[in-house]
Amino acid sequence: MGTSANESILGHVPLFEDLSESELALLTQRAALRSFPKNAVLVTEGDATDSLYIIQSGKVKIFLSDEEGKEIILTIQGPGEYFGEISLLDSAPRSASAMALEDCKLYVVSKKDFESFLLQHPEVSLKIIRGLTSRLRTLTDNVKSLALMDVYGRIASTLLKLAEDDGGKMVIKQRLTHKDIASMVGSSREMVSRIMKDLTRGGYLVTDKNRITINERLPSRW
Repeated sequence: MGTSANESILGHVPLFEDLSESELALLTQRAALRSFPKNAVLVTEGDATDSLYIIQSGKVKIFLSDEEGKEIILTIQGPGEYFGEISLLDSAPRSASAMALEDCKLYVVSKKDFESFLLQHPEVSLKIIRGLTSRLRTLTDNVKSLALMDVYGRIASTLLKLAEDDGGKMVIKQRLTHKDIASMVGSSREMVSRIMKDLTRGGYLVTDKNRITINERLPSRW
């Protein structure tokens, strides 16, 4: 029997890349593919839900917010990445919220089904642990940046982390507003706008509707 499209997609997710076709088929049977529109709230901080979400297409932001609506964006994820794994390991409420930044398709696997799958494939558990360790290191770096860097340093560091090589140029391929960047670096939108405007005037950045291109090495200070 040939490999289905869903199995093929899940096979390209780093978490499952070592599984055989039969194992991917078993996982696919446990995963429901669901579509969500842009701005849909996928997970709310404090909820008691416990499913694992795997991004098939689209972008998702993971964030914290307070009662006044102030946000801190922890990360932005794309195809092949996943979230909600912490709730698979404990019974505590969701530790953060997730929102679709664009139309998304996500595989949703319940805690019960995924735990059953992990019992048969403990190597996937090890990958989840490594993923959690990587995210903890990223969180530590973010706390260090907030404590030790000025606003410009945090903006420059964030832009470089988000950028990827595209034909020899460093490009951020997702649409980011100045408000989004402010939420990621813990600053005001006005300050971010001022710094981004200066970097654009200086020729360091080129921004359009859907991407930011870093033309040359960002200055060490602003």
